[in-house]
Amino acid sequence: MSDRTLWEQAQEAAAVVRSRCAVIPRIGIVLGSGLGPLAERISEPIIIPYDQLPHMPLSTVAGHSGRLLAGRLAGQDVLMMQGRVHYYEGYSPQQITLPIRMMQQLGVRVVIITNSAGGINKAFHTGDLMLITDHINFVGLAGAHPLRGPNDDRLGERFPDMSRAYDAELLELARRVGRQQGIRFREGVYAIVSGPSFETPAEIRMLRALGADAVGMSTVPEVVVARHGGIRVLGISLISNETVDSFEAAAQPSHAEVLEAGQASLPRLESLIEGVLQQLILN
Repeated sequence: MSDRTLWEQAQEAAAVVRSRCAVIPRIGIVLGSGLGPLAERISEPIIIPYDQLPHMPLSTVAGHSGRLLAGRLAGQDVLMMQGRVHYYEGYSPQQITLPIRMMQQLGVRVVIITNSAGGINKAFHTGDLMLITDHINFVGLAGAHPLRGPNDDRLGERFPDMSRAYDAELLELARRVGRQQGIRFREGVYAIVSGPSFETPAEIRMLRALGADAVGMSTVPEVVVARHGGIRVLGISLISNETVDSFEAAAQPSHAEVLEAGQASLPRLESLIEGVLQQLILN
């Protein structure tokens, strides 16, 4: 662990971005497993590998390239994370959320956070897009919380409100864009578990009983830190596999399936995100 405070780490990483970019975007995008090709749609990108950013954790998972891109997408200046790191890779919750802290220091006002998730709701199918309306933070509730420890008031208040973690105006904008484009998507609650193993049938039945519609191993720590820092959040899950809730089920989830589903559904996700960007007005 660095001897720098979170504030100092975020400032030092942000300083590198400022030194490379003539324009600092106010919109951030985080790409989940298999969704990295969206970065190719950025025009004239400035590309900064994570290993060139001080204190930045490096991804060890296939489908996460580990690059920060700054450029224009759908008429907006954006800062895009092509790949993320996860708690199960051995990093602390504070480390995996450092990119969001960096965005906060750069003045990002809105972040679109995407992921690939397993569908728990029986009405969901592989390839569906789900707008996240709420989450269940199993990892954080168990104690591995990104805000654990002394609070730095420069980053946010001690007890941030999570009752509206996913911005209502951004959700309505995404719904409107979906209707305009004829994109059918789901809405629901995302549950985070630590991973890296996929869930047992009993765990899936428990998650469903508790109100989860999809399950994954990311996103929620980033959302918590974004809200702690006053950043508005739009969350989108790609349902990359249907979870197994009984021993008799024939399906067996795999990371390869997750990446394959990402490739197949990418055009609809790209269209939705670009449509949101085209109509998003920042105050």
